[in-house]
Amino acid sequence: MVTSPSSVPRLVVAAPSSGNGKTTVATGLMAAFAARGLAVSPHKVGPDYIDPGYHALATGRTGRNLDAYLCGPELVAPLFLHGARGCDLAVVEGVMGLYDGAAGEGELASTAQVAKLLGAPVVLVVDASAQSRSVAALVHGFASWDPGVRIGGVILNKVGSDRHEALLREALESCGVPVLGALRRAEPVSTPSRHLGLVPVAERRAAAVDAVAAMADLVVRGCDLDALEALARGAGAVPGGSAPWTPDRPERPRPQTPDGLVVAVAGGEAFTFSYAEHAELLAAAGAEVVTFDPLRDERLPEGTRGLVIGGGFPEVYAGELSANEPLRKAVAELAYSGAPVAAECAGLLYLCRELDGQPMCGVLDATARMTDRLTLGYRDAVAVADSALAAAGTRMRGHEFHRTVVEPGAGAAPAWGVRAPVRRVEGFVQHGVHASYLHTHWASEPGVARRFVERCRTS
Repeated sequence: MVTSPSSVPRLVVAAPSSGNGKTTVATGLMAAFAARGLAVSPHKVGPDYIDPGYHALATGRTGRNLDAYLCGPELVAPLFLHGARGCDLAVVEGVMGLYDGAAGEGELASTAQVAKLLGAPVVLVVDASAQSRSVAALVHGFASWDPGVRIGGVILNKVGSDRHEALLREALESCGVPVLGALRRAEPVSTPSRHLGLVPVAERRAAAVDAVAAMADLVVRGCDLDALEALARGAGAVPGGSAPWTPDRPERPRPQTPDGLVVAVAGGEAFTFSYAEHAELLAAAGAEVVTFDPLRDERLPEGTRGLVIGGGFPEVYAGELSANEPLRKAVAELAYSGAPVAAECAGLLYLCRELDGQPMCGVLDATARMTDRLTLGYRDAVAVADSALAAAGTRMRGHEFHRTVVEPGAGAAPAWGVRAPVRRVEGFVQHGVHASYLHTHWASEPGVARRFVERCRTS
């Protein structure tokens, strides 16, 4: 039975730290509940693009992010309700440890903050492989740290034996936090990782389907699904009377049909990082959003007036991207014509003259290469120059996550002035191109999409 949007049953799956098994449990729960015939809404705390792909496989619905830093705490509940519209139950996978958030910003962007904003009970996943009675001290500490966070239960992961499970359950009896599951160590649920985390679903779809099925089987065998569903159904209404987010402006509803203006969005294995709300905002502004694959398509979609190239792993596919010379030329011609082009991170690399010695589109007079150094973190940014995305002075928050470097790091007209970890300028604005390492969430500034589509219309 579908519930009202503001009171959708919900759980947040969290852990004491990274590596405890959040993704396995959250994805397994999503798949297990979906197998029961429930419409499950999948969500991920933070800027992660990869986990939502596995969530989408588990549920058949778009995985969505909830990021209090990128979008602001005030948008967390509305974006959640937008994604959960029409669903029977929602599962939210946390990020890092339960109380870990943006560095130096207190609880901001932590799983705990999101749980409080949603009024959702937390299921704590604990790696119990190297402990027995100590698990009680750990769970007690997490449950009592913040009275505003309700730890509704514990799922013990990587349990070694029946005897080990009995010791853990006995220890936790004094905590008042119920054990809702105990999962044995299981190799089949492992998913391969790379330099930026898990390998995206698009690159290993058949194997990913099998991995999700294994996660679901593990959860079904080891968890009390009835108790977990009851916990979710006891969440009540989302606090604050929030209404679902919408990509449409009330004063200008979405056109009944797009006006023929095509915005091409890069997809396929090399460009897997995107937020679903971006395409929704572009469509609400009147664009027809068409996905293309830079690895395989030799032409841009018919009628393309603007181009969005998000994040991904072009460094893994540099040879194949380079070999698709017809498309590289088509992208360059579109950019040189003055049409709006928005490129983030992987898109920035693709527009460079070369990547690891392989020719790319040559739109930017810059080269890109892989390094051993990880650049990671939230950023406060201000637009330095007028562009197809933003007027100079527009402030946005973003996130960097890459092991590449572009030289030079900024053009004559940089895209952003960035604060943290040091003040600097980065990215490129030239003609209609806005290219940068910074990943942004357009729901925080819907005018970005409207401005982009309007520039497509008039360029």
